[in-house]
Amino acid sequence: MQEAYLLANKSTRLKKSNAPVGQPETHMSAAKQVTGEAQYTDDIPNAPNGLFAAFVMSEKPHANIISVDPSRALAYKGVVAFFSAKDIPGENQVGPVIKDEELFASKEVLCVGYPIGVIVAETHQAAVDASRLCVIQYEDLPAVISIEQAIKEDSYINLHHIISRGEPIADALAKSTNVLEGFMQCGAQEHFYLETNATVAIPGEGDEMTIWASTQNPTKTQIMVANVLGIGQHNVISKVKRLGGGFGGKETRSIFVSCAAAVAAKLLNRPVRMVLDRDADMLISGFRHPFLGKYKVGFTNEGKLEALDLQLYADAGYSLELSAGVLDRALFHSENAYYIPNVFVSGKLCKTNLPTNTAFRGFGGPQGMLICETWIEKISEKLSIPKHKIRELNFYKDGQETHYRQKIIDCRIDRLWKEIIQTSEYIKRQEEIKVFNQNNRWKKRGISLIPTKFGMSFTVKFMNQAAALVHVYTDGTVMVTHGGTEMGQGLHTKIAQIASKELGVPMKSIVVSDTSTDKVANTSPTAASVSSDMNGMAVLDACQQINARLDPIKKANPGKTFREICLIAHMDRVNLSANGFYKTPDVGYVFQNNGVGDGIPFNYYNYGAACSEVEIDCLTGDHHVLRTDILMDVGDSLNPSIDIGQIEGAFVQGMGWCTMEEIVVLGNGVLLTRGPSTYKIPSFNDIPEDFRVSLLQDAPNSRAIHSSKGVGEPPLFLSSSVFFAIREAIASARQDAGLSGSFDLKSPATCERIRIACEDSFTRQFLTPQ
Repeated sequence: MQEAYLLANKSTRLKKSNAPVGQPETHMSAAKQVTGEAQYTDDIPNAPNGLFAAFVMSEKPHANIISVDPSRALAYKGVVAFFSAKDIPGENQVGPVIKDEELFASKEVLCVGYPIGVIVAETHQAAVDASRLCVIQYEDLPAVISIEQAIKEDSYINLHHIISRGEPIADALAKSTNVLEGFMQCGAQEHFYLETNATVAIPGEGDEMTIWASTQNPTKTQIMVANVLGIGQHNVISKVKRLGGGFGGKETRSIFVSCAAAVAAKLLNRPVRMVLDRDADMLISGFRHPFLGKYKVGFTNEGKLEALDLQLYADAGYSLELSAGVLDRALFHSENAYYIPNVFVSGKLCKTNLPTNTAFRGFGGPQGMLICETWIEKISEKLSIPKHKIRELNFYKDGQETHYRQKIIDCRIDRLWKEIIQTSEYIKRQEEIKVFNQNNRWKKRGISLIPTKFGMSFTVKFMNQAAALVHVYTDGTVMVTHGGTEMGQGLHTKIAQIASKELGVPMKSIVVSDTSTDKVANTSPTAASVSSDMNGMAVLDACQQINARLDPIKKANPGKTFREICLIAHMDRVNLSANGFYKTPDVGYVFQNNGVGDGIPFNYYNYGAACSEVEIDCLTGDHHVLRTDILMDVGDSLNPSIDIGQIEGAFVQGMGWCTMEEIVVLGNGVLLTRGPSTYKIPSFNDIPEDFRVSLLQDAPNSRAIHSSKGVGEPPLFLSSSVFFAIREAIASARQDAGLSGSFDLKSPATCERIRIACEDSFTRQFLTPQ
């Protein structure tokens, strides 16, 4: 059925020779998930003596703690204990990169929602209710609530990265034929995973602690739990069955929940479960980083790029967290797919009294590229040259170097671009839209064609490694454990396909076990879209070791089944288990003060392009996506059905980011949008009415497992084609209103912003929303 779907949509040509790799194998958990049999963290049965925990959180954005009185909470029915900073047996200072946060605030709170302590009770509801009864007295301190305020007050985290190439940027801009100056703002985005952060901490003998968690990062969970408990990492086992979505939001912020539950479990010597309600999860777990980009770009009269001076400002929140890596990727992707001979890009992290922001699918790349495409649009408008012409004129070519001096090899953007222009009927539809807009005053359509180039690797060198443990049993069945976590993206399915092909056993004979630090140690987080690349290679290594041991037995026993060979091997005392390992070669980049870094950050690049057509209602600001065509380079796909699903999901999630998902923080630092009633994510009605996804054919990648490419993050930015199509439609409405020239449109393009941008006699009565 899946094969028929793929062929009917002309999305890929299936290769039988490499089976089961390259086949549209069904997601291994699909049946369990649709029937409700799939187990998540909160489905783990509660122990008879199990307890529940809830955070006591700050109500102030920035304040000194004068006193904490938990007496009312402790008197609440079912409450067992209250723990705060003074009760932590190990370190209270925590943080995934540097320890610049406190697990529980001891003297000072840094945002609304900052944990001050934890209530432990016999039921979840009792813990939540009692957590609101603690009486806390504060001394208010000045608070920084926005990027603009942080810039004005010089409130930054001590990190300033630059990348420079070519002539001094002032000289290059002075020599440019034309110079365009402006700014672009990108809003935050909530992860809105279906399963909120959840953990179960189970104490064992002595210092033993087992953590079941909904996390993308079991090893960092193990490390930080050991630190707060004051014990060795060998005493902590961190386990993950599956996640109900992560999107980067559970790479590090999930760990603080596990640490809090572990402290309570250790002190009470009883299992403690902590599952955040949606409003609490949204309040404390952080978002995609908001960005402000200020640019000066130089270009010729033909639209050829000559120079770029770009300043990026990211809202880090109250701590460093992963913001340095997010900012770095934004700097790396600030030119998207375009060659610019003279570049100076700088990045700063704004320190605000908001929840610390964190990883989110794309990890800063989409923000950098959205700012880039904004000035590409404005160059087109200034020169009156079609936008797709400006873009294709400046595409990278093989052999050119990026601004961070990585050579472009096997560049496919030009090939993708030409193909999607044809398949999407872009030129023809432009003319049809022009006619439609001429005949309609209050309904307008727009179409946009956007490329992407996305670097694949962790940009921190040591994280580019993976390990796996493969057991072959005497009945010929196989258990695989690896360092990656399954969060719906199909990683375990791809891993099973790799093992199946290498060992020559059917998929039904393979099980991928829980991710667990007592089986595979020192793992990297499941992130950066390279988990199949790295863990797949580690599994391949382990399987090849086992095959090498079995080869002499196979030669001595021709015609025997794999099951028979395994039994013979066992009787001959051959080890049927293997530990595989892989490290990505030749990657690692270190920023330098002169803007010329050392090394290269990426193993390879993903390329893609999307064409989207939208219709807006000029009187309400409502919009609908009429059609989207996507062409994505994923190399030789490991599993085309899973990859197409990832492309579709990333695109729709990206649509939410740049059109409707608006985080609203009040002036007092309180988050207004704390649930689905106030924060809107895309629904079935928002999916493009005509949605066409294709994979680039005959495009093997020599740098990854079975010539494939990672797929989770690269397609997300293609959703900006919807944003820029909306901008095209608005431009038509403004033209009808007698307004000419360029205009600014912040992201997300909400219905309010669309309505105000379609300026007319009604909107002139109101101020433009900020």
